[in-house]
Amino acid sequence: MTDPVTESSEPQGPYDAILLVSFGGPEGPDDVMPFLENVLRGRNVPRERMLEVSKHYQAFGGVSPINEQCRALLTAMRADFAANGLDLPVYWGNRNWHPMLAETVAEMKADGVCRALAFVTASTGSYSSCRQYREDIEKAREAVGPGAPVIDKLRLFYNHPDFVDANARGLAEAIAKIPEDRRTDLRIAFTAHSIPISMSESSDYLKQLTELSGLVAAQNGYSTTHWDLVFQSRSGPPQIPWLDPDICDHLRSLQEAGTTDVVVMPIGFVSDHMEVLYDLDHEAADTCAEIGLQMVRARTVGTDAGFVGMIRKLIGERIAGQPQDCIGRFPASPDFCRPGCCPAPQRPTRPAAGGERSSRPAP
Repeated sequence: MTDPVTESSEPQGPYDAILLVSFGGPEGPDDVMPFLENVLRGRNVPRERMLEVSKHYQAFGGVSPINEQCRALLTAMRADFAANGLDLPVYWGNRNWHPMLAETVAEMKADGVCRALAFVTASTGSYSSCRQYREDIEKAREAVGPGAPVIDKLRLFYNHPDFVDANARGLAEAIAKIPEDRRTDLRIAFTAHSIPISMSESSDYLKQLTELSGLVAAQNGYSTTHWDLVFQSRSGPPQIPWLDPDICDHLRSLQEAGTTDVVVMPIGFVSDHMEVLYDLDHEAADTCAEIGLQMVRARTVGTDAGFVGMIRKLIGERIAGQPQDCIGRFPASPDFCRPGCCPAPQRPTRPAAGGERSSRPAP
């Protein structure tokens, strides 16, 4: 059977546009509940849980920073492309909030775009971070109808040297905030969004995050004895196993083991969006204050010039046949996903009787 979201590797003419694809987020108090309804549609999440999650956004005025961060990335991409002779228009569409992908694909069609490359703001592969975005793109094309541009997704970039370097710089900046005489004994907690173990087992998500974390730590002179990969933002019924340990549980374990300083780095995210702000700058920071553990939170890559340049290089791989660049133990991810990759997890048919630990959306 043909996989409906497997791109064709056959030549179809030149690419004539770039599409930035992201998660999306509310930009005002009235946007929060409609946004969460988009995120959680089909997940059997009780409305009272959605209302609880909405309080996280309302604590920040109902505004998630992710859209503004995408605008900043768009500006940086356009400037980098212009400075390096890449003459392609750049569009932006979101999975869950305006500008929605279907709106953007309609705009691209009206502008005469025939074939585009999509850069998705997720470095590693799983259903929610790769395949679901491809499904979203196809749904948007179907909504636009005949004449919608063909859109191919750029490859995963977790082990691209420029991405590793950008993260390593962020980690170095955080380490520099810890007194020099305490840096030998510090611990690094790399965090990523937790996903169901069933989703993890059907993808390379855990392997890729572990590889990325090790590469970033090594560039700062830290071995595997100094860092851990932990998780945040778990959602869903408690009877469904998800990747752990949770960041806050891990911080308590570090303090109990005698650790005095920890650098928390959201390695699984490319911008300081709501879950980074709430889960790390609020919940994790409050946990550290409570237990007396000194915490420094490292930045994400954001609009780091190396990261932006990497996006241009990924495009160059596809439109100019430039060599795929990667470092570490694994080869570069393929340009075109294999049929059936990263299948969707089986969702429970009804909410858990005892409620859910969290229903935070995944950016």
